[in-house]
Amino acid sequence: MTEGTGTQLGTVGALGLSVISSVSIVICNKALLTTFGFNFATTLTSWHLLVTFCSLHVARMLKLFEHKAFDINTVVGFGLLNGVSIGFLNLCLGFNSVGFYQMTKLAIIPCTVLLETLFLGKLFSRRIQAALFVLLFGVGIATVTDLQLNFLGSVLAALAIITTCIAQIMTNTIQKKFKVTSTQLLYQSCPFQAVTLLIAGPFLDGFLTKKNVFSFTYTFPILGFIILSCLISVSVNFSTFLVIGKTSPVTYQVLGHLKTCLILAFGYILLENPFSWHNIFGIFIAVIGMVLYSYISVKESQQKATESHVQLPQVTTEKETEPLINGDAEPNKIQDPSHLVASWNRPGGAKDFQA
Repeated sequence: MTEGTGTQLGTVGALGLSVISSVSIVICNKALLTTFGFNFATTLTSWHLLVTFCSLHVARMLKLFEHKAFDINTVVGFGLLNGVSIGFLNLCLGFNSVGFYQMTKLAIIPCTVLLETLFLGKLFSRRIQAALFVLLFGVGIATVTDLQLNFLGSVLAALAIITTCIAQIMTNTIQKKFKVTSTQLLYQSCPFQAVTLLIAGPFLDGFLTKKNVFSFTYTFPILGFIILSCLISVSVNFSTFLVIGKTSPVTYQVLGHLKTCLILAFGYILLENPFSWHNIFGIFIAVIGMVLYSYISVKESQQKATESHVQLPQVTTEKETEPLINGDAEPNKIQDPSHLVASWNRPGGAKDFQA
């Protein structure tokens, strides 16, 4: 097996793990919401992150991965930003209609494209932009119902979009800049994310639900589903960092909309949720957009790889014409051509206790 084939299999595995774990945690958390009335999204997310950190710490003790320390300021800032983005997303849902919340999630992709273009110099071809438009159009048809606007809700939506985009872009750039794996980054940032949400969670959930998480009656079935949700979240958090590190923040958002379509289909087929031709048409359009995005991304990656191999002999030839001894010159470097994202108080939202 070649190195390229192994990398492709690793990426496919990461994408598959992300889809399976995310759909599983939605099913589990849906039971917590509808059956047991557990509406404390932010607090549960903090427990998810706490369990994730403990699991990774055990893995480190067993030498399943190597700990790599890097700039502490970057780690703290990244962890706090992730925690804040989750809080803003939950507040956005609390102060807006479900339809406006879905529009907020759709806006994350164009915002990410804009930020990466302006600040990272990353270019997106016309074909990629067209595929993303088809995808967003389809998901919008399938999920957006009403659009009730208010000033505070709009401000919170804007803050949620910006913080989520920056956090996901940082997930990708930090792994490349400091040469750390997704596991190493997740292990170091988890404590700061968990502490942020552990402190803010009870207040935020109490404000949105008018209930106290500490006075909730915890029966054995509820505790069982909470533990199961926390265990699944380890896979969700790990696969999120893995996918963004191996692909890009935009690809991760595209994958997120695939999960949304799968969840809608699952609810219709197994849970007999209300469904219409409006939803079916939207999902169909969205799937076409996803297929186009995947096909174009693969083709463009292959084209870049071919161009880099064509340029390689030219660089070698130029180097061979230089003097054999040159104390002032530095060796030529061949640069890499490639450039360096809870709806418990309202049904139908798409945060779904995402850790």
